This record gives sequence, structure tokens and C-alpha cells, in this order.
Amino acid sequence: MNKKTFKKIFEYLLYLFAIIGFIFVFIYFAIQFGWLNVRGSASQRNSYFNIVKGNNIRILEVKNEKLCVPASSCAWASSEEWALMKEVFTRDQEIIKKAANDAGIEPRILLGGIIGEQFRFFGNRRESFKQYFEPLKILASLSNTSYGIAGLKPKTLMQIEDHMKDPKSPFYLGPEMENFFVYNEGADIEKVRFNRITDVNDPYYSYLYAGLYMKQIQTQWIKSGYDISERPDVFGTLYNLGFYYSVPKQNPQSGGSIVIVNGMSYNFGDISYEFYYSDELSDIFPYDVK
Repeated sequence: MNKKTFKKIFEYLLYLFAIIGFIFVFIYFAIQFGWLNVRGSASQRNSYFNIVKGNNIRILEVKNEKLCVPASSCAWASSEEWALMKEVFTRDQEIIKKAANDAGIEPRILLGGIIGEQFRFFGNRRESFKQYFEPLKILASLSNTSYGIAGLKPKTLMQIEDHMKDPKSPFYLGPEMENFFVYNEGADIEKVRFNRITDVNDPYYSYLYAGLYMKQIQTQWIKSGYDISERPDVFGTLYNLGFYYSVPKQNPQSGGSIVIVNGMSYNFGDISYEFYYSDELSDIFPYDVK
């Protein structure tokens, strides 16, 4: 290879690395500013909205568009998957209320992320849903990379516990929560944690970790000057995306993975939003009227 040829190859490689670098930088900013939010799911995804609540009446408007109220007109609410979830959540109502209370979060906020995870699992494994989960009236414990019905990864569970012990963390919930999780000396913490959240006879920890995750996200945003207490779409979005993508800012948008329910495309934020303001399970888990 002569010197001239080598020089040309070197120049091509420089251009290639420069292009790759530009692509990574573009993707980073696109994620931060929501440029990559997938379009075509429920209409409220990238809209600003006003919510008027009171006397069990919800007037939900999204740029002059009505959301599916009553919930029976929502695609997800008339699905077989939701019928199963509704039955399980009704059966687990006391456990859910205790977990939500212990975490300091609304039950409807807590359930928003779990609903998205269950819809995604059942959508990808339709045959398993029909042959196994629906007849047995149980929720999916998801994949080998996620734990329990909440669908939380081992790393996320560890982060939740670490945040509770770190006063410097923006997700820190206060000294009264530091010793919430206690392990016996010499215990295999990962094994104990795994057994807790995968216990099919007692789903308390699955609901608890989901609630604590939501509460830590809420705390981080409040500390930064942004109260997302009435933004179930943001909770659902960040439940799906993880702590790393929780960047407090003005006008956060609904997003997250896309799931298909009864032919309708939703992201995690959409589902959390519609469930929260629907009448579904409102007799058991009333929404917070402020």
C-alpha cells in the first residue's frame, strides 16, 4: 500500500468517525427534547392538556379533542387483557392500598406503570395469555431480565434501595425511609430481593417497589421545582424509561415504549394517563381530587 492510498483511507476513516459522532450527538439531544417520540398513538401524546376535576366528573380536553370518556370507549378498557388485570387488581386491592400508602404515592399512579408492562407482555405473548394467564387469572411475571408483575429490572430495584439510603441523591425520600429495607447480616441480598418480588402468593413487594419508584421520581422533580403530581403520563413514561431518563424540565411529554391494544397504538404515558382519569376501578382506587 503506497503512501497516497494510505492517506485516502485515513481520511475516509476520519469522515466516518465524524459522521458516527454526529449521529450519537443528534440522538442524545433528540431523546432529551422528545424529537423521537413516535407519532400515531393516542391523540394526547404530544399535547398540552387541561384537566378539570370535581364531584366525580372529569372534563378532559386535549387541544379541543375529547379523550375516551367513559373509559368503555377506550380500546384498552374493552380488551381481554384489561379484563384480567381489572380482576387481579380488585382481588389485590388491600395489598395495593397498603403498598401505595407505605410508598407515599396514589394507588392509581402506582398502577399506571404496571398496566403498561402487562399490556406489553401480553401483546408480545398472545398465545401464552390465552392458554395460561387468562384461565388462571394471574398477571405475568414478565421475562428473565425483569422481576415480578411490576416488570422492574434487578438494577432498578437496587437503585431504588440505594436512593433511600443516600441523602445526596435527588431521589432521596428522607431519613424516615432510610431503614425501610432491612436485611439480616450475611444474607444474600439479591436472592432475598428476588424472592420478595417474585412471590406469587404475596405480590406486596411488586406493588411496593413500583410505588417507591414513582415516589422517588416525584421527589426528584419537586426538588427541581417541577411538580408532576397531576401528570400520570409523565410517571408512566419514566416508569418505562428508567431513572437515567428522568430529567426534570418544563412541559415534559408523554412517551415510552409502544404497545398495541385492540388495534390502537399507545405509549406507556398514554396508558397511564387514560387509566388515571378514567372511571376504571375508581370505586376501589378513587383518583385524587384537588
